[in-house]
Amino acid sequence: MLSASSYLIALIATISMTAATGFSSVASESANSYHPSTIGTPGKPWGVEEVNLWRKTRVKQRCYFEDIVPQIEALRQEPSLALDVIQYGTLDNNHSETESESSGDQNKSFPLFAIMTKDWSNSKPNVFITGGVHGYETSGVEGALLFLRSKARQYSEHFNILVIPCVSPWGYERIQRWNAKGVDPNRSFNPEGEIVEGRSFNPEAATEESAALIRFMEYEIGKKGDDEADADADADDGKKELDWLCHVDLHETTDTDETEFRPAKNSRDGKDYESDKGEIPDGFYLVQDETSPMPGWFTAMIESVRKVTHIAPADADGKLIGEEVSQEGVVKIPNKKSLGLCAGVTNAPYRTTTEVYPDSKTGSCTPEQCNQAQVACIEGALDYIIGQQTDRERTNERTTAIE
Repeated sequence: MLSASSYLIALIATISMTAATGFSSVASESANSYHPSTIGTPGKPWGVEEVNLWRKTRVKQRCYFEDIVPQIEALRQEPSLALDVIQYGTLDNNHSETESESSGDQNKSFPLFAIMTKDWSNSKPNVFITGGVHGYETSGVEGALLFLRSKARQYSEHFNILVIPCVSPWGYERIQRWNAKGVDPNRSFNPEGEIVEGRSFNPEAATEESAALIRFMEYEIGKKGDDEADADADADDGKKELDWLCHVDLHETTDTDETEFRPAKNSRDGKDYESDKGEIPDGFYLVQDETSPMPGWFTAMIESVRKVTHIAPADADGKLIGEEVSQEGVVKIPNKKSLGLCAGVTNAPYRTTTEVYPDSKTGSCTPEQCNQAQVACIEGALDYIIGQQTDRERTNERTTAIE
């Protein structure tokens, strides 16, 4: 695994030199004239030309190098947090020529970062937290960073914790669901998966974002804490995967899912603009893998989040996002690995996708509350697991005493 220290220090030093110049991009009126539903020929899937036009007209609205990288560097520099920062990959920026001229050379590619608790031990279970798989879902990124600043140290007593706060920097900067190639990263973790006609969730093509994360998980993070014997045992193919107990993938559901991103998908795939129109849930909810129900765990997360923001009620048909509700604030979908979702990338029995709703008109959910809701969900998830472990230990103690 590569250390990110030198890279981060050099990068932070250069940011201030380019920040004052601002960012030049495709003019707003140009972007606004290219709503994704207007690109291409109705009823015909996009080709390379349409994808290129879509990418060219996605305006850069914020900066990964100014918003996110300094926060990651601050985590590395704070000794009390006991965190390691690792650069696990690099992602092509896919900037326009205008942006390249004004943004500085450091924007030619995005460094991809993972943050780990230092006191990693083979005696502790492994927890994985991901954010920014959909780059536009801000609280997924900021919530992951907030957890690292405020809570990771205390939970590291019980768990080895790995956090990837921003899987999709290009989507973060453009406030887009897709990556620069017009592919949904959160459907790209199983590109060979079966396409089921009419199903809400289906896998898509592999992406640089998913490939980098999978490569890191299979060949790098698994070596953490290895002794020489373990390393030799896996020397043939270099692959060393860990067993994971828990994976929480942080997301948002926003109004733009219906106003921009669903129409974009329909246009890209050659479908009718209005097909598959859905209803946005008003509040927080979780996505449950039907192969790993864990009702007590989901209840613990929902109750923890309820202290911060409201939970989404089911719609008139008793569903959320068109899917069956298994319990309050929880929708049930097919196996996440088969669908290509990030939350299916590990073998964790405790796995879920969070969905914060920042656009609520009926309840309060400020940006700060959105971030706090993500942290509250992680806390609820980990506290429940700790409680289960404690109960098992007490049961074992009683059994031993009786024997």
